[in-house]
Amino acid sequence: MSKIAFLLAPQFEDSEMQEPYEALKADGHEVVIIGLKQGELLTGKNKKAEYTADQGIKEAKPDEYDAVVIPGGSSPEGLRLDADIQTFVKKIDEAGKPVAAICHGPQILISAGLIKGRKLTSYPPLQDDVRNAGGEFADQEVVVDGNLITSRTPKDEPAFIAAIKKAL
Repeated sequence: MSKIAFLLAPQFEDSEMQEPYEALKADGHEVVIIGLKQGELLTGKNKKAEYTADQGIKEAKPDEYDAVVIPGGSSPEGLRLDADIQTFVKKIDEAGKPVAAICHGPQILISAGLIKGRKLTSYPPLQDDVRNAGGEFADQEVVVDGNLITSRTPKDEPAFIAAIKKAL
């Protein structure tokens, strides 16, 4: 089975973390929550989910992972400017491994310079950010462009999870 990194900071969209995390874990994959600091308590914006970072980003080695998932909410905003987060995501992408981002998750991809010339979706109000970063925005429940998997909102979680599973 695969080892999958979930990049997480406080104020994540609860279901966008819970649903993929639980689905992939139930399938037997090893899921690891990576935050800015190991042991940090991370609470969802709706206070329905709470996780502890299994690993800090400085200790995370991209070559040990088979995929990365980036839940939305305000979490990506708290992670996107961290150089180690950007490097981690770039290395996963360079290796051709699945990079999955939902809702505001593509903010990290934008900051890491990964969307130029690629087709993706996100939380609809971010479409100008996607276009300004050189990406092609598509208003669809899930968009797969090579190893890049993106979705818009919690209602798109079933399609997002199915696309991640297919990529693995």
